[in-house]
Amino acid sequence: MATTKTTTRTRRSRGSADATTESGGKSPRVIRKYPNRRLYDTVESRYVTLADIRRLVVERIDFVVLDRKSQQDITRSILLQVIAEQEGGGESLMSRDFLSQVIRSYGSGLHDFVGRYLDESIQLFAKEQRELRERFKNVVGIDPLETVTTVAQKNYQRWKSLQEEVFARLTRPFGRDDRERSDQ
Repeated sequence: MATTKTTTRTRRSRGSADATTESGGKSPRVIRKYPNRRLYDTVESRYVTLADIRRLVVERIDFVVLDRKSQQDITRSILLQVIAEQEGGGESLMSRDFLSQVIRSYGSGLHDFVGRYLDESIQLFAKEQRELRERFKNVVGIDPLETVTTVAQKNYQRWKSLQEEVFARLTRPFGRDDRERSDQ
């Protein structure tokens, strides 16, 4: 069975030079992996971490990771490292049984089928999530994710303001308030 490779083109980050491929499409951002295991973003001209790679994925910025010596595409390997870091950092998404089943599928006759099944399942999940948000927005008139984000930001600002006020009062001489200072 032949597998189908899906490529998603995404928006470019600010300040990036838009390179074009021979066919006229935009080429992905190039990250180079050096022998010392450091990753170098050729668009931002700086070394990056796996957290930076995760940010590129979350922001849907198309990129490719190339081994500096061999010029081999090692993007999948780097993405697996990002997943391993996330899984090990307490944000476990995949159960031990799930991971074991994935490992067992390598080398079996079901290898291609399992890969396509997992890929299509996650794409279907993302599509249904978008549609559910859109239906909710149409019925209620607001985007639930945007609303939760806005409320969280407002709560954060309130908490920050309260915290600053508490620390400001703690730094004043004990027993004196603003009125006593203005009277003197």
